[in-house]
This record gives sequence, structure tokens and C-alpha cells, in this order.
Amino acid sequence: MSGWRVVADPDLCQGHQMCRLDAPEVFGFDKAADTVVVRRDAPDDELLTSVRTAVANCPAMALSLLETERET
Repeated sequence: MSGWRVVADPDLCQGHQMCRLDAPEVFGFDKAADTVVVRRDAPDDELLTSVRTAVANCPAMALSLLETERET
């Protein structure tokens, strides 16, 4: 069974926060560091569409969605 893992590269993040508009359940923002924070790195399947949208819409290409193996 496969699952998903969300990864953010804080070095690439430019602080646009568009990901928070697309998937606020998954992405947050650290104002002090001026970078994205992944709040849920293994989101439920019902959030997959919004996470994919956030990854695709990130202007800095700082987000990734990786397929992983889930333990059964």
C-alpha cells in the first residue's frame, strides 16, 4: 500500500504562502524564518488533490510530494 509524504525546501521558499491558500491543513508559515512549514508531512488521501495543487502552484518550486510505502 502506498502513501504520501510532503517535503518543503526552506532554502528555496520565497515566502509567497500560496501553499497555505491551496492546502491550509498541510502548510503553515514561520514568520521569523520567513519560510513554509509542513504541518502534516503525511496527509490523509482526501487532502491529496489540494496538496498536489499547492505543489504545482508554488512559484519557487520549493514543495514536493513523494510516494512512500505504508506499513500494513
